[in-house]
Formats: sequence, structure tokens, C-alpha cells
Amino acid sequence: MTTMQTDTRAPRAALLTLDGVRKVFGGVTALKGVSFDVGAREVVGLIGPNGSGKSTCVNVISGTMPPTAGEIRLGGTPIHGLPANRVVAQGLARTFQTTQMFEEFTALDSVLVGANLRYQGSVATNVLGLAGARADAQRVRGEALELLDFVGLGGRGDVRVSMLSVCEQRLLMVACALASRPAVLLMDEPAAGMVASERRVLSALIRRLPERDVSVMVIEHHMGLIMEVCQRIVVLNFGEKIAEGTPAEIRNNPAVIEAYLGHHGDAASH
Repeated sequence: MTTMQTDTRAPRAALLTLDGVRKVFGGVTALKGVSFDVGAREVVGLIGPNGSGKSTCVNVISGTMPPTAGEIRLGGTPIHGLPANRVVAQGLARTFQTTQMFEEFTALDSVLVGANLRYQGSVATNVLGLAGARADAQRVRGEALELLDFVGLGGRGDVRVSMLSVCEQRLLMVACALASRPAVLLMDEPAAGMVASERRVLSALIRRLPERDVSVMVIEHHMGLIMEVCQRIVVLNFGEKIAEGTPAEIRNNPAVIEAYLGHHGDAASH
């Protein structure tokens, strides 16, 4: 027991690294040399007022758009400039502000789609239904059911996405992302539209994600959630990193408080 506690508190090597990342749209610089990292099995928050560059930062990391300059590394391997599907294949998954799933699919089908990148059966064996492909399919199905249980949707696998609540759909997005076995999971506004009881469910899930050897970066407006689940927080304003530290350090950081004045007042109050 003592050894486990020591390991949990030990510094962890950087898994996702941003080094001097810039993004320019025409004459507007949306990111101005942003640098930070996410350690192994760490939950890091990315916050900032509206227009601070959070969404651009997430899009650049996930491969939706290339950076103008700088480097992004995953496990030491450069991923900047790779298309989104290649970024996923390298071990980075993302959830979105709005659910982007086929509503006619069941919850289980949705997770199976998320697992397609690592499915081992070839097209020929899948079509012919050979024993090896059937064994693969059964294994992947079992893993998908376990993921549904992990996110709190056990027993809901046969329910169509359109029949799930908004909270359940967001939990399902997490299961779908985990199905690709990512090293890093980007969660873009995961609590949007949730009531307090649903946010508590989400918060508990985020805190459990490192159990699966997943590092997490949470981009969220709800400050209470960020303060509760994150070990470190990075703050952007006008495309620049203005602060980085523990929740307690960020809560009392004068630059952060000033950045939020005129938006919602003291950042720590939300």
C-alpha cells in the first residue's frame, strides 16, 4: 500500500507536449507560442475566457488544423500537421462539445465503431466469417461491453443513441473514445448542458480515467468541475499562456482573476 502511494505522487514524464505552438489565421494570431505538457496518467485542465484560444489549441492538437509553427509531440513522436485520423492512430482521442454519433446505432454498436482502428481481422476474413475473425469480434465485443460498464452505461448496450439522455450520450462518447485505446484523451466541454447531478457523475468518471493508463486534458467553462478533477491547470488569454499550476495556485493567481474580470468576475467562483 505504501509503495502505491509513493508511485502516485511521483513526478511523471511528459506524454503530450506542446512547444512554442503558434496558429495564425490571416492577420490574426490565435495562438502565440503556447507551451505546456500533460504527464502520464495526469488530468490537466485548459481554461480561459471566451476568445482565449482554447478551441484553436484543441483543434491543432487533435489534427483538425495544422499549427503555423511549433511542435506537438505524443510520447516523444511529432504529431503536428498529421491529419486527425493519423493523430487518433498515434494514440490521441477526442470527445466533442456536441454528440457526434449515429442516432440509429445502439450504444454497443457505437463503441464497436470506436474500436475499428485496432480491429485485427482483415476484410476477407470478416466477409468469410473465418474462425480467427469471429474470435476477434467476440473479444472486441466483450471489451466494448466492459467499457460501457466502466462509464456507467452497463445494461444500456442495446439502447439506441437517440433514446439516451444527453448525459448518457456524453458518457457514451467517452466509451467510444476509450475504445481506440488512446494514451491521451481530449475532452472538449464535456459538461456542456449538464445539471449538477450529471456533472457529479462526469466528474467521478474523469477522475477514474487514469486507472486505464489514460492521460486527460479537459477543456471546460465550468470552473467547479475543472477545480475538482484536475491536478494542473493551464490558462490561456488572447492566445497566450498566462498561468499554469495547481487548482489552488490558479484560483488565487492575479493574472487569471484579471483575465476573467469583465467576463464572469473571479474565476474561482464558478
